[in-house]
Amino acid sequence: MTLQPEIRGGIIAAGDGRRLREAGWTLPKPLVPVNGVPLIEAVIRNFIAAGFDTIAIILNEQELDCAEWVRRRFPDTAIEFIVKTTRSSLESLREVTARLGAGRALVSTVDAWCRPEDFARFVSAAASRPATASVLAVTPFVDDEKPLWVRLGAGGRVREIGGTGGDVVTAGIYLLSERARGLAATVDLPRLRDYLGWLVERGEVVYGEVIETVVDVDRPADITVAEEFAARRSVTR
Repeated sequence: MTLQPEIRGGIIAAGDGRRLREAGWTLPKPLVPVNGVPLIEAVIRNFIAAGFDTIAIILNEQELDCAEWVRRRFPDTAIEFIVKTTRSSLESLREVTARLGAGRALVSTVDAWCRPEDFARFVSAAASRPATASVLAVTPFVDDEKPLWVRLGAGGRVREIGGTGGDVVTAGIYLLSERARGLAATVDLPRLRDYLGWLVERGEVVYGEVIETVVDVDRPADITVAEEFAARRSVTR
């Protein structure tokens, strides 16, 4: 797959994985496996499937071993690591996108598990939208304690983010316009979800593109769900 040249890729992997740790997991969250494949490997392979050969990844200061693991696992992929313990996912987004140069930026959270072919289809659809627009991956599959609901309008434009219901929920994968990236650097909001809602409220053009199945891997139960989807994929191939 060939991407438009101005799109750069980044991964947010600086969270502390609190809910997994409370459940007894001792591995850093990026190395928690789904069907034997660590989350960080799965999302890097998603980017590779979508045609990316350079990626910026932010890790927290307790995850230095993850960086070495990734370098050994992907010796032929140009990966820049940012090691910083951030206060929020929005701060992590700012750090990653600041390293990606001009143009649009595709950013995925490390815990947004989906099939590589689904990720690649999303990237292709999102890249076909106007370069001045931002595009969110959204899904009808809801398996989150606090889902971020999205209401879609004509042509897939996002009409509203937040509230107690909607058509779909956000999926942790974002194609941000250069303008939206600049706005992210200037606002003081507590969380990434607040920034996304703020973009829509102020009239920025934001679209939603559907990925049918994305699992937000925050709890042991989420690992089980993702592995069930992975097993179904193996059976149907």
